[in-house]
Amino acid sequence: MTNANYTELSDSDDCEKYVTQFIQDFTIRSAEIGKGTVIKRALPSRHKRMIGAWCFLDHAGPVTFPQGDGLDVGPHPHMGLQTFTWMIEGTMMHTDSIGSKQLIRPKQVNLMTAGYGISHTEVAPDTETHMHAAQLWIALPDDKRNMAAQFDHYPELPVVVQDQIEFTVLVGEFLKTQSPVKVHSELLGVDLTAMQSTVTRIALNPKYEYGFLALEGTATIHGHELDDNNMIVLEPGLNDIEVQLHQGSRLLLLGGAPFESPILLWWNFVGRTQEELSIAREQWMNQDQRFGNIPDYEGPRLEAPVLPDRMRPSN
Repeated sequence: MTNANYTELSDSDDCEKYVTQFIQDFTIRSAEIGKGTVIKRALPSRHKRMIGAWCFLDHAGPVTFPQGDGLDVGPHPHMGLQTFTWMIEGTMMHTDSIGSKQLIRPKQVNLMTAGYGISHTEVAPDTETHMHAAQLWIALPDDKRNMAAQFDHYPELPVVVQDQIEFTVLVGEFLKTQSPVKVHSELLGVDLTAMQSTVTRIALNPKYEYGFLALEGTATIHGHELDDNNMIVLEPGLNDIEVQLHQGSRLLLLGGAPFESPILLWWNFVGRTQEELSIAREQWMNQDQRFGNIPDYEGPRLEAPVLPDRMRPSN
C-alpha cells in the first residue's frame, strides 16, 4: 500500500489495524557464557531468521566481573559474512589472522569482513571489569561472499539529536546523516538513546523490514511494549512508526531490504549449500590456511561441532 493510501485512512481504528498487520512481537532466547555473561540472542529466531542482510544479533551484558574474569573467546573461523561489534560499555581486544589487533572502546564499531575466510579472537583486557555490547553478523551478497578478508575500526560514528533522542547512525543513512561503516547491502543500523522521556515518529523505507531491540530500559513501539526480553519486527510496507522512550532507555534499530537469496547459517559460517559448510568445517579442523592462524593467542582453538545432516535455509 502506498503512502497516499495510508494517509487516506482517516479512522483511527482503521489506521491501527493497518499498522498492526506489519508488526511481530516475540520473546528472545537467553544463555550464559563465560563467567556470568548473559547473552540474549534475537536473531536468528524461529519467528524471524533475518532482517535484511542482518542474520545474527546477540545482546551481551551489561555485566560486571572481577579483573581477569572477562570474556575470552579463542580462535574461531568465519566465512561469508561481516561481524559487527557495537560497544556500549567496557573494552575488548580483537585479534585476527590477517594481522589486525584492535582494542574497541565504548561508542566504537569493529567491522570484520570474513569473505572467503578468516579467524579471530575476542578477549577482554585483564584490567577490564565491565561489558555491554551488541554483536551482529551481516550476510555478504553472492558477489562479495568470497572476497578477501579485511578489518575496519570506526572510532567515531555520526550523532544526530532530535526529539530529545540521541541517534547514533551505525550503518546506512538516517536523518540525512550517513554512517562511514562500509557494508555491501542496503542496510540501516541506529542506536537510539533517550535523554528525557519522549515520543518520536521514525520515518521508514517501505521496502525495508525492521527490528527494534532494547539495549537498556523499555519503550513502546506503536503500542507494543519492548524490553530486554523481546524483539519487535516490522515487515515491509510501512512509511513511519511511533516510538515512545523513557529517560535513559536505549534501543537498537535495524533495517534492510529483504536479502537477495536464501542462506545457510551454521556455527560461525554463512554459506549457500550444505557442501560449502562441510568443506569449510573440514578445512578448519585440518588447520587449512584458508582461515589462517593467530600465533600469539595462548590457548586452544575452538572445535567445530558436528554438522547436521539437513539444514533449513534462512530468509
